[in-house]
This record gives sequence, C-alpha cells and structure tokens, in this order.
Amino acid sequence: MSIAIRPLGNQFAAEVTGLDLSGAIDAAGIAAIWRAIDDFCVLVFRDQSLSDRQLHDFAARFGPLEIGRAAARPGRRRLSIPQIGDISNLDEDNRVRDLFDRRRLDSLGNRLWHTDASYMPVPVVLGMLHAVALPPPSPFGNGETEFADMRAAYDALPDATKAAINDLVVEHDVFWSRALVGFTDFPQAEKDQYPPSPQRLVRTHPGSKRKTLYLSAHGSHVVGWPVADGRLLLLDLSAHATRERFVYRHEWRVGDLVIWDNRCTMHRGRPHDETKARDLRRATTLDQGSTLSEAA
Repeated sequence: MSIAIRPLGNQFAAEVTGLDLSGAIDAAGIAAIWRAIDDFCVLVFRDQSLSDRQLHDFAARFGPLEIGRAAARPGRRRLSIPQIGDISNLDEDNRVRDLFDRRRLDSLGNRLWHTDASYMPVPVVLGMLHAVALPPPSPFGNGETEFADMRAAYDALPDATKAAINDLVVEHDVFWSRALVGFTDFPQAEKDQYPPSPQRLVRTHPGSKRKTLYLSAHGSHVVGWPVADGRLLLLDLSAHATRERFVYRHEWRVGDLVIWDNRCTMHRGRPHDETKARDLRRATTLDQGSTLSEAA
C-alpha cells in the first residue's frame, strides 16, 4: 500500500490518494492516516464509494462512534445505523424537506462556525463526511464546507492575549447556537438531555503538540466573567480565527470523504439549492475525557 498526500489551499488541508476506504485497511494504513490528520487537520479522499456500513466500520477504526442528537430522538429515521448522521435535506421517505420543517431549521445552525458536539461533557474528535448526492449550483452557494485552522489562529495571537486566555473556560450550549439563527422550538426533555458543558478555551493537541483555540458557535460565555464581556471576547476570537488566511473551502464532489479533527478546527456549511436533494452521511468519533482535565 502506498499513499500520497498533496497539500490543498492554505496548507492545513490535504488530498490523500492511494486508498480505497471501502476495503480492508491494515494497521499501518490507519497509522498513516492518523499522522496525516496530526499534520493537516483536514483530509480529502476523492472517488470513494461507501455504504453506510462501510463508513461505520472505517470510522470505528479511529475510536468509538457518537450517536448524534437527531439519531437519539425517538421515531423513524431515514438511515438505519444510528452512528451514521443524516446530513441531508431529506425526510424519512427521501423527500426534500419543506423550508419550515423543524429538522431543517435546527440544522441551519450548522452554517455558523462551530465545532461538533462541543456542548457535550466529553466532546468529539474526528468528523467524517461522505458525499452521496449533491444539488446543482445555486445563486446563494453550492453547499461548500469551510474549515478554519485553530492552531494557526492561536499562533497568530499576540503573546499578551495568549497569556490572558490560557486558563479560561467557556460554557458551550447547543441551544444557544440554535437561538442565534432564530430557532428555539425544542421540547424541555431535549433541553434536559443536553445541558451546557464547560470546555477549555485553549487546548494542546495531543498529536501535533501545538496549542489551539477551542471555539464554536455553541460557546455561550466565559465562566466567571460578566456574560457580555465573555461573549464579546468570543466574537473577537472567532472573527480572528476565521480570517481568509486560516480557512480552507471544500467544494464537494460526489464520492468525496472528508475527515477533520474537531480539536483543532472549526467548520461551517454554506447555502445550497434547497429544492434539490443534498445527501451527505457523517460518522464522528468520541474523545476519552473532558477538556477540563487537559493542560493548555
């Protein structure tokens, strides 16, 4: 097995060739992917044809898999494997969702810069998204996904700012981020199931050993600060971290499999033609402990 890695864009994303992710990959291949993740944060694999089971089995080689909020809700699902997230605009019968559909309005929060599941006490590590069907171009965007390198963003901060934020803790709340786009229609039982969680603002990545900002639209306020001051700081840091020089914009093709490390990136989806099917499938690996137990 021989793989090749070609940097893309701003040098923190890379295209990987030489692997068929639907087949058997030995331990050396998994280790090579891990090394590439530590180096680049975002990896792109083109022309992959994966069933949901194959995506599940490949992702599980990197850690236990998350069951996301949507899959944890009662009722019928379009996809049969709960660890495979349904990142689509399709309902349970494969029909395009109405613009006022609750599930669609909830998912619009993903167009804010965020880190997946940072609102969980033990957050996630890798996200893996596989493109099954894509809509045609639209005047508002083609459903691209943008990624921001939080290591480079941290490195570019003044030393005084680094020292001032090193030990800060931020409360993350999924219902805060949804309220930012005007969607607040959640049953109390779901709110009780996902209470806010505190996370470190500055982390040290265990693979690269680089310091990184841990930011997300889920970040509501800085613990121990007046709420307004904390929110202004988070807005300033997010604006800094998502400057063009820190961002890679992925233009999807059917068959793409993109892996990103949530510990050192933020990402957001872009608009697309909501009258046509867009079908992506996601698997996400879980971390082993709280960020509060880490040293910055």
